Amino acid sequence: MKNARDCGRACQFIAPDYAGMETLIHGRQRGTGDERFFGPFQAMYRARMTSPAAGAQWTGITTALGAQLLAAGTVDAVLTMVPDAQDKWRPVPALITDAAGMEQARGMRMGYAPLLALLEEAQERGFSRLAVIGIPCQIYALRRLEEALGLDALFVIGTPCSDNTTTENFHRFLALLDEDPDSITYLEFRADYRVELRYADGRVRMIPFLSLPISDLPQDFFPLTCRTCVDYTNALADITVGYMGGEGDQWLLVRNARGAEMLASLGDRIELSAPGSAGRRAGAVRGFIANTARAAGGLPLRRMPDWLRPVVSWLQPRTGPRGLEFARARLEMKAAETILHLRRQMPARMKNMIPDHVWRIAAPYDLEPQPGERQDDRSS
Repeated sequence: MKNARDCGRACQFIAPDYAGMETLIHGRQRGTGDERFFGPFQAMYRARMTSPAAGAQWTGITTALGAQLLAAGTVDAVLTMVPDAQDKWRPVPALITDAAGMEQARGMRMGYAPLLALLEEAQERGFSRLAVIGIPCQIYALRRLEEALGLDALFVIGTPCSDNTTTENFHRFLALLDEDPDSITYLEFRADYRVELRYADGRVRMIPFLSLPISDLPQDFFPLTCRTCVDYTNALADITVGYMGGEGDQWLLVRNARGAEMLASLGDRIELSAPGSAGRRAGAVRGFIANTARAAGGLPLRRMPDWLRPVVSWLQPRTGPRGLEFARARLEMKAAETILHLRRQMPARMKNMIPDHVWRIAAPYDLEPQPGERQDDRSS
């Protein structure tokens, strides 16, 4: 990027133009139904690799897509994250040029790393056909810069956001979960309202969401940018692979022809089925909004009595929103969180930072824009 104006244009958190970018990338804006929540898509699946990859966070769909692009010679390199040599949880950007190298990109990392900085290296090395695997804020910036990159081909594999923090903060979180945090090799927030931990000795432990030490975390554990993300589902990717609507498998959204091409390249190595949906989200979302409103106002959260936690933890995966209803609930929660935190901490930025689709998602919960808060009100 040549100047500060380029940085501002590329940043999701300054003045995002999702309506314009969706039209540019997918040929149309998001429509009605589930596209209101998840962005434009051609097809949506519950998915898993027939032979799960060792060391993958789920079954390895994301890295398999990258490996297939390399193996077929479709791209020169895949730009993604690998673990730091000294800290398995710390992300480090990497340009991977052979299919076998995608193994090192498997698994989850937590922290910040300048993924797109390696675009300059890619150009210096003469790579004109790239694949990029990234989270929403990285992919928004990539799409804004895409035309200027002058690539012959770009394949974009997106993962939904899961809120981010520093690697140091993540280590503090692990220390609250276990007396020996260094023995934890895997952590995943699952759609069945539990966190799964795996250990170096082969043990597996499940912790209900309600039993997590969230109240022991500092208020700034997640930065304001993550608490006000407006693109949880990576709507500008060609294909999105995540967990929210997968009911124990992965959730896959094919967004355009290039995404369909990537999925087809996996052939019978991937199992696809229709995503399910069960439960009702409204009560859970309203409860979340009430707590978020209190937190945004600096008030203490209402804590559930300890005796009630096991009961609710048992009920949640059985009666709470599941599958696509869980994903819809998470998107409504995120929209509400964005509005409430910005309204409290940076009200002057709301008209620039909140796209119309976020207001539409939040509307059923009486979160309507006040004068000066909507993008149409910028001139005033």
